[in-house]
Amino acid sequence: MSDHALRLLREQPHLAELAAFPFNFDLTRADHGEAVRLASDGPLEAVAGDDTGGTYFVCGDGSVLYADSEGSAGIIGNSVDEALEVLVGLPGWHDYLGLAPADGEEKIRAAVAETEEEIREYHGIDDERTELRAGLGLPERSPVELIGLLHAALLRTEPDFLLLNAEEGGAHDLLDRHPRPPLWETVLARGRTDLTLLRAGSAWDEVAGDRARRALALRAAQFDRREGDLPLLRHLLRHEAEASMTDELRLAAVLVGLHGCAEDLPLLYEVRETDFDTWCGLGGMPEPDADPAELRSWARGLDDSLFGTDPADEPLFTWTGLAREQGLVELARAALIRRLDDIDFRAYRDARDGKAMERRDASQLSSLVHEFEQLGDTFQALRAQRLYVPLQTRAWDRVSAVLRLARLEREEGRFGAAIRTLASLRDTLAESDGAGGVGGSGSGSGSDKSLGHWQRTNLGAYIVEEHYAVARTAATDTALADEVRAVTVAAGELLARLSGTARANVERHLAGTTDTHTDSRTDIHTDTGANLDAGVSAEPTPPQPSAG
Repeated sequence: MSDHALRLLREQPHLAELAAFPFNFDLTRADHGEAVRLASDGPLEAVAGDDTGGTYFVCGDGSVLYADSEGSAGIIGNSVDEALEVLVGLPGWHDYLGLAPADGEEKIRAAVAETEEEIREYHGIDDERTELRAGLGLPERSPVELIGLLHAALLRTEPDFLLLNAEEGGAHDLLDRHPRPPLWETVLARGRTDLTLLRAGSAWDEVAGDRARRALALRAAQFDRREGDLPLLRHLLRHEAEASMTDELRLAAVLVGLHGCAEDLPLLYEVRETDFDTWCGLGGMPEPDADPAELRSWARGLDDSLFGTDPADEPLFTWTGLAREQGLVELARAALIRRLDDIDFRAYRDARDGKAMERRDASQLSSLVHEFEQLGDTFQALRAQRLYVPLQTRAWDRVSAVLRLARLEREEGRFGAAIRTLASLRDTLAESDGAGGVGGSGSGSGSDKSLGHWQRTNLGAYIVEEHYAVARTAATDTALADEVRAVTVAAGELLARLSGTARANVERHLAGTTDTHTDSRTDIHTDTGANLDAGVSAEPTPPQPSAG
């Protein structure tokens, strides 16, 4: 990727003036006006701007990303040289974002001629174009060639060059509206290739022995079902059982079961008995001596409720998870950010209109937090968790969600925010206690008794551990010295309130902590409110109200 032209512009003021006018690539306008970054956290350098408030950025691989002042962005060249070829050769390039080589030479030339005639009514471009091309050493290309370069560059924008608002985390819209293949099509491509190999009798052990390839091959078989696939499905099923309970294991069992062969019942039963998780996950499976029709009926029921034959019907998280397993991290990240942006916009719109955020977004937000954490993107996970917290109405769920929020804030280095979040958590505990409690005041929480025995649960232990973790990490910020002392005191008071067994286990855990991170045990997901694990609390906890 060449930056030859950019060096010449910086060295020769006359060429820089020509680039700025009439071709609107102005080196003096490189301030975008708001902080932005790539979702991938790749390098991004602003090098020029235009008179509409747009900015040209150079990315790590030399590609040029243009961001306009309306919140849209797109790659316009593989290098500064190529981008300048487009800008100089197509001074009305903004009008051609919808054009593609498939539109044909006649349509492209007509569109370019019309726009350039309009420009010539106000100022010259022909002599200036000849001079700038010569000065920068740019080749002379036809409008058709330049539209081809621009179109190909724009299609590269997502996922690798997705531009975000650095403060809020929302993504810019695409500069163009050219259609892209759906996420599932890109993710499934490798699986389709492997399924073809399996059907040809090749690479059975290579595909079955690789977790990511095996999962993709099973997904490909889900959407392209053939009568002769039973032997390869049995082979994939046996290997998938080694991974314990997964969605793909259930899928493999369903695909085998749909063939309705009596000889498969012992195999399916053996898979179900692999461990406790598979026993639960494949519940309802017919016994080994069942009628084949019963097996087929069981498989059809699961197929209708969980799978099907249209990849477009699969949840987003199926494809982002499979993308991540293939190493297509930016593809997964871009899709997840787009989904989070949609939910965030609905939340903004509902708040503006005085309406409550829709409950249907709660489960999606929880999944988004998990998926972002799997990608190591704590910034976006934190953004999703902030939207998730207000949707929790039961005290137990609210405290669990706030605890996770505090952990994400800590991991993002937002120590002051984490300390304030833990203070709000203690307020909720105090309201549940109904008698002031630790670090807050309240007069009870009415009929919500879900936190009535928090001191004897894992949740109580995790709350204490997170207080100490925040105190340790925030201690590096001298400006927070008073707040750190307060959260340390609160941690000690909370520890003293835990049951004997829970307190002993927390103390043992804290004694073994050698770094500034606690593990992911602060993510509490339960509908019972008890969440008791052996060794954390041996004391009985009464049943709690369900979340429903």
